[in-house]
Amino acid sequence: MLVVKNLSAWYGESNIIPALTFSVPDKEIVCLMGRNGVGKSTTLKSLMGMVKTTKGSILFDGQEIFRKKTYERAALGIGYVPQGREIFPQLTVQENLELGLQVKGGKGKIDEEIYELFPIIKTFLNRKGGNLSGGQQQQLAIARALVSRPKLLILDEPTEGIQPSIIEDIAAAIQKVNKEFGITVLIVEQYLDFALSVSDRYYVMDKGEITLGGLSKNASASEIQAKMSIG
Repeated sequence: MLVVKNLSAWYGESNIIPALTFSVPDKEIVCLMGRNGVGKSTTLKSLMGMVKTTKGSILFDGQEIFRKKTYERAALGIGYVPQGREIFPQLTVQENLELGLQVKGGKGKIDEEIYELFPIIKTFLNRKGGNLSGGQQQQLAIARALVSRPKLLILDEPTEGIQPSIIEDIAAAIQKVNKEFGITVLIVEQYLDFALSVSDRYYVMDKGEITLGGLSKNASASEIQAKMSIG
């Protein structure tokens, strides 16, 4: 589904990622972990064409997208939920969801399955996005990304600032999206228990490189924690 080879990405004038290589197999949930500042979010932004990437290869569904614009990557089937969610606070929940259809030129409709995935969304369709709780905004942001039915869903820190009960709902939704909708998922996450419980495969990142990886079912939480604690 996604194959990244020798990717070099910059944040401002800093070369955060010198030569990153990893892959996300089709129909799997893959989690990318690491301490703050090791390049996780920059990696996701580079996949979306949102930061300067000077060299490397990004193959998505067999197609090279390294030189493509952000909107072109989205149109090919990549949904992205950034850290901080970035919903529009003055728009209603309904209007925020409808923005997700812009990937398809504003055509189509919001499938009932989206509301089944996040029932609270349907309850608050006429409420402004800024009046939702952090957990509800996160559910709205994920739902908005799913409206266009992407092949790959990218989530940056989906549990950040979310209460435990909502984290459980988000975990269940991610697994349903993957297993029932057939959508491949790439997550950046620091909450280790959540990451290993929802994912099929994991990578640990440090200084722009993958330092550890494998199947989540075989993962050693203590080994991962040790890698993430090394400065």
